[in-house]
Amino acid sequence: MELYKRGSRGEMVRQIQKALNLYPDGIYGVITEEAVKSFQMRNGLKPDGIVGPATLAKLIPARWKRSKRTITEIIIHCTATPEGRDHTIYEIRKWHTDPPPKGNGWSDIGYHYVVYRNGHVEEGRDVDIIGAHCTNHNTHSIGICYVGGTDAKGKPKDTRTLSQKAALLNILNELKKLYPNAKIYGHHDFEPGKACPCFDARKEYKDL
Repeated sequence: MELYKRGSRGEMVRQIQKALNLYPDGIYGVITEEAVKSFQMRNGLKPDGIVGPATLAKLIPARWKRSKRTITEIIIHCTATPEGRDHTIYEIRKWHTDPPPKGNGWSDIGYHYVVYRNGHVEEGRDVDIIGAHCTNHNTHSIGICYVGGTDAKGKPKDTRTLSQKAALLNILNELKKLYPNAKIYGHHDFEPGKACPCFDARKEYKDL
């Protein structure tokens, strides 16, 4: 699991800085480190200035809206895009909303959450609205998609970065608090012909 410390850069650092009411320049410097230490001391954590899972959980608490729908399934997907290539929620929404043959012609992005390669989580379709991500399993489910899922040649591969793995674990923990009876699946558990999400989600998250 990735640790954020002096010298770290990127979107997750900006999220940390925002939570600390610092200027979000995305660069983990001395000021950010000192602010983290102060936060850790106030919250009974080891004041080492390093943001690991325990500090992150307290620093950026649950911010996910609870759906008015009855949720029994949380389904993990991948974008089926090459390893190392970034894509934004705006691109994915365009893939889903553009008319055929370029897109799916849907009213909105099919997923409720998208996890970027740097661990940043974007909210997609409102959780109160039925998704469009898994045939016959949309009504009572939440769809989460991580960016990636294939190698350079387009073959299925678990391309999750450490940041994505940490982000997925964090959001799944929070969603399980909102929907304690929901079970976690991979897309391929319902559509065997698909490789998505290119890892065994049921096995990996069986203890959540």
